Amino acid sequence: MTTSTEIKKINIATCLWFDKNAEEAAKFYAETFPNSRVTAVHKSPTDYHNGKAGDVLTVEFTVLGQPFVGLNGGPNVPFTNAVSFQVFTDTQEETDRYWNAIVKNGGQEVACSWCKDKFGLSWQIVPRVLIEAITDPDTASAKRAMEAMMQMVKIDIAKIEAARR
Repeated sequence: MTTSTEIKKINIATCLWFDKNAEEAAKFYAETFPNSRVTAVHKSPTDYHNGKAGDVLTVEFTVLGQPFVGLNGGPNVPFTNAVSFQVFTDTQEETDRYWNAIVKNGGQEVACSWCKDKFGLSWQIVPRVLIEAITDPDTASAKRAMEAMMQMVKIDIAKIEAARR
């Protein structure tokens, strides 16, 4: 995993700034989500402001089929809630699996489908049924579903479906 031809094949990738743990994060994401893998680890050819020659500088990885580059840029630029990754799920089991992987491995629960991983990156684990419910043309049903969601941390599909009825 020292070179990658995959970056040469794409036109855009999201670059995520990490504090010396981009490789650890990429491996965690690859283990957590399907269609995910680490594709390359690149070491710095010279000393730089946050590291030395030979330190991991960038990591190329894919999460749920989307390409990313992790940059070990240092502690000066932490993640904020201004960016989050939405992962859409089909079942409560799938919702629980992703949620628990993120939260139980040093992350934290937030609210309304939001959680943060141990690296500080925000995630939204969103059952598709929630999107259907809050965009229901029946505005009364959509309102009930939205109000139910606002009381949740991790989304409970059964409760959303009950509120919708």
